[in-house]
Amino acid sequence: MDKSYKNVYITTPIYYVNDVAHIGHAYTTIIADMLARYSRLTGLDTYFLTGTDEHGQKIEQSAKQRGRTPQEYADEISGKFRTLWDDFDISYDKFIRTTDEEHKIGVQKAFETMYNKGDIYKGDYEGFYCVSCETFFTEKQLVDEQFCPDCGKPTNIVKEESFFFKLSKYEDKLIKWYEENEDCILPRSKKNEIVNFVKGGLKDLSISRTSFDWGVKLPESINEPKHVMYVWLDALLNYITALGYGNKEENMNYWPAKVQLVGKDILRFHAIYWPAFLMSLDLPLPTHIAAHGWWTRDGEKMSKSKGNVVNPKEVADAYGLDAFRYFMLREVPFGQDGDFSQKALMDRINSDLGNDLGNLLNRISGMSGKYFDFKVNSVDVEKFHKKELDEVNEILENVESYIFNMQLNRYLEDIWKVLTIANKAIGDYEPWAKMKEGKTEEAMALVALITNIMAKVALLLDSVMPEKISKIADSLGIEINTDTYNKLIVNKELLDETTITKVEQLFPRIEEVLLEQASTADVSKAEPEEKAKAKIDQKKENDEESDNLITIDQFFETTLKVGTIIEAEEVPKSKKLLKLQVDLGEGKNRQILAGIKEFYDAKDLVGTQACVVANLKPAKLMGMLSEGMLMAARDENGLSLIRPETPKKSGTKIS
Repeated sequence: MDKSYKNVYITTPIYYVNDVAHIGHAYTTIIADMLARYSRLTGLDTYFLTGTDEHGQKIEQSAKQRGRTPQEYADEISGKFRTLWDDFDISYDKFIRTTDEEHKIGVQKAFETMYNKGDIYKGDYEGFYCVSCETFFTEKQLVDEQFCPDCGKPTNIVKEESFFFKLSKYEDKLIKWYEENEDCILPRSKKNEIVNFVKGGLKDLSISRTSFDWGVKLPESINEPKHVMYVWLDALLNYITALGYGNKEENMNYWPAKVQLVGKDILRFHAIYWPAFLMSLDLPLPTHIAAHGWWTRDGEKMSKSKGNVVNPKEVADAYGLDAFRYFMLREVPFGQDGDFSQKALMDRINSDLGNDLGNLLNRISGMSGKYFDFKVNSVDVEKFHKKELDEVNEILENVESYIFNMQLNRYLEDIWKVLTIANKAIGDYEPWAKMKEGKTEEAMALVALITNIMAKVALLLDSVMPEKISKIADSLGIEINTDTYNKLIVNKELLDETTITKVEQLFPRIEEVLLEQASTADVSKAEPEEKAKAKIDQKKENDEESDNLITIDQFFETTLKVGTIIEAEEVPKSKKLLKLQVDLGEGKNRQILAGIKEFYDAKDLVGTQACVVANLKPAKLMGMLSEGMLMAARDENGLSLIRPETPKKSGTKIS
């Protein structure tokens, strides 16, 4: 571990209290918890922050719909987040809420500092605003001239007096920071997206609202009582107000942050707005801003309507918290999207945890008990097993480099290589045969080799599975602390004489899935009354539309053709759109933007056919031309493209 820095500050995003925690929230928090636990184990002074984001128009509206005050609603949801993290034994040092008075004071201090520096000015804002995403968009970014490119919901045209932050002033400084700090944004592929966005030009950012009241008021020195701060300015500043910025500043020695974890959907706010705010405040920038991917379930995007949202508490209760933590960290490379399935989780438990880890501990207990009355010493390990020790030490020299480069799955993969060495050694050297031959020293050396490997692995897995590893440590007679870490990992030493204790089976085999997937009907019953009413109203509207009959001539005004999809790719910054090149038999392909990303992977569409409205007037979506529309059907089970029953020649008319 790099000891050039003494303090390590780890942050999760503060979670928006518009809904209860889901698997994505758990994923981020488990990663942060692993980093914090590992840092503490290596002897670093560590501070770990998480919390909730509780202001904004969306929260005000959600509270009103439920007949609650915004504070009452925020208290309830924030409390559920905190309870879950406590149930998950998340080792946070502070749980911040943006409704905390200390936070508000710090935010007002930051606003005042930036205002006095000349980085904030008053003006008028007019533009498109998505309440759901709490984000502004230009007309070019919208889908079909009115819908949010991220969530697909209608935007509102907002026109009001506003204060602006001079984001454009920091464009060149941001580019310089990206260029001089190779790993400031992880993974690097995400960094390229941010750099390209900034090079496209930055506009000044509207940072106050007058159309609602649920937010942090501007400082009294500004004398603008009708303004509240834009939720993203308020929220981002939590990372320093949590350390006392603008107040006692008792923990500001932890700044700058070592790792700030975010989901990929909020990377732009953290990798552009946040460093610009810090530059304005003359504060150093974080070492790493790390953006992870999203989780699907059994290959499908999660949604309440599908009834396939993963409840992390239910999974942890059914399969074990440590097994759930291991699965989340091992299953997918950081930055990529992951897929949750009970089968994949069971495979990890039965194979990795049960066979490789748990069974190895059982073999240590069995061999030491049978041959040596559970007493193990390492005096002859190097004499008989230098080759295996060298292999283990070589692997473990490199694993630590994966931690703050956010290559956590590779970290675990290499630890499992070490377990493979241990399991293989038992088969290669057969201690039972050594004992029959009277080679007691060699048998002891082998048992001690396996015990030492398990002890080293336990130290490195403590941050991943703390509850199970504490039992392994008890069994081996070791303590999980910095002294043991330095002895076995840093200095590559071996255990002194130790006594093995039997423990219960840590990872019993699981033969059948333990959770039922909620049905769509069950989810619908649980929906708030206003949502159910909205669905009924929509059904009535659809029924009324069915009576809007057209003539055969009107129908034939629409040209429908069979198209072959030649190329398909995702549209950056859009949660719904795929960009397709479609052959309609016209000699050149047409570009069609289709809102089907949540139901189809781009790579799976190439070479398939679909029915296309071919005489639709071309339109611009997110600044790109769309020359047609794919036909699809959608119900409570999802969306499906309308396709010919058997392949047809591209351009074949549908009649």
